[in-house]
Parts: sequence; C-alpha cells; structure tokens
Amino acid sequence: MCNNITQYSNFMYILKQLRRKKNISQTDLAKEIGVSLRTIQLYEKKNANIPIKNLTKIADYFEMTIAELYLYEVNDFEESYIRKQPFAKHGSIFYPLQHGKYLIMTPLVLTEHYTEYIRNIDLTNKKIPFKTGFVIDSLEEAPCMAFEVSGDSMNDQTIKAIPNKTIVLGIGLEKDQFSNTSMELLNKPYVLVCKDRIICKQISGYDDQKKSVRCHNLNKSPEYQDFDLPLDEILQVFKVLKKQL
Repeated sequence: MCNNITQYSNFMYILKQLRRKKNISQTDLAKEIGVSLRTIQLYEKKNANIPIKNLTKIADYFEMTIAELYLYEVNDFEESYIRKQPFAKHGSIFYPLQHGKYLIMTPLVLTEHYTEYIRNIDLTNKKIPFKTGFVIDSLEEAPCMAFEVSGDSMNDQTIKAIPNKTIVLGIGLEKDQFSNTSMELLNKPYVLVCKDRIICKQISGYDDQKKSVRCHNLNKSPEYQDFDLPLDEILQVFKVLKKQL
C-alpha cells in the first residue's frame, strides 16, 4: 500500500509545460501551492512521488482535475496531447496511463456518511457526492470503493498502519470467500460494511462452526480487542488495495 500517488515518467514534462504555458517559475509555483522550491524541483524529476494533497493543489492551480492532469501526455517535441479516453466501470472512472497502469476515480464514503451509505446499500444508483483518485497497477474486474477510516484500531505506527481519517481504496469481495479458509485472504486489511457500522479490520481467521470471521486490530492498546464477527452481520466486504493519509 502507498500513501502517495506515484508519477508516471512523463509527469515531469507535463508539469514543466504547464508552468511555461502559465509563465510561472518553479519558485512561484511552490509558493502558490504551499510547498518548498526543492519539492517542485523533485516533482519535475522522474520517479518522484506526490502526496494526494499536493497533487490536488497542483491540479487546482492549473484549473484541472487530477484525472485531466493525468490525461495529458507529451510527445518528443514536448507538445501535449490527450491520451486514451477514460471509461466507466462499476461506478468508477478509469483513465489509462503508461505501462498498463490506470488512474481510478472512485466514489468516496466519508465517516459522516456511513449511516446513509448503509441505509441505501440496496439502491442500484446510490448517490455518493465525493470521489477520490488512486493509481493502480491493473484494471480491476470487481467494483471498487474508497472509504474514510474511523478510529485508530488499525494504527500500530508501522508501515502497515491505517490511522484515523485515512482514505483507503477497496475492491469488492463476496463474504462467503472467507469460508474457503484460503491463506491468501487472511491477515490482510478489509473494510467491512455491517448492518450497523463500517469498520476497517485485519481478518485473521474464519470459524466454520460459528460462521464468523476473526477481526484483528493492529493497535495493541488494551482498548482495542480482537473479536469474532458473524458473516450474517456483514453486508459488503472490500479488500484494501491502497491508502492515502
């Protein structure tokens, strides 16, 4: 998982060209979006990573969406053109990037909208007013959804941590898949949409007799205890693919 949106190699040229068209220096751009000159210089190099908050500021400054920013391409003469057209799938919009990657703009469920999301879960066309973007390595066949995580039960201060207010990208799974006791599904983080709440937990096991999954908290504080959650209380399951802080 990653806290940043990773650039594809031509982003350095795109950022340079956008600056030149607007007749703005690296120093001025840095001031406009609230970062250091060194940061802008880094962004105009290959393989630099941009936190989602800074990428959003860059897109806003140039009066573009993140998706539009990633749709731009630069040819050998450093002239921009629009790459392959985006397409919609399972309520998300996919923008083809280089090397088989995609920018996915997917619906985002904020913590204050948990109750409304659960209440309308059976509606075919649920109205979710927010979207967010992630760069993914391949096209996902199952529906994707982003959730803002509530609480610090998954915050163990390590690279695996999912702190309070983290936004995670999840891919939908059938909850019955846990009954196969496949090790591939265990000890990974999931967003579990339940009848009365939405939680983010690591699934560490499955009890065939109880028909329940074992929910594990990464945070070792005594206030966060592991527990069993019956499958019939779970409405949707999303395996966490990536995270933003």
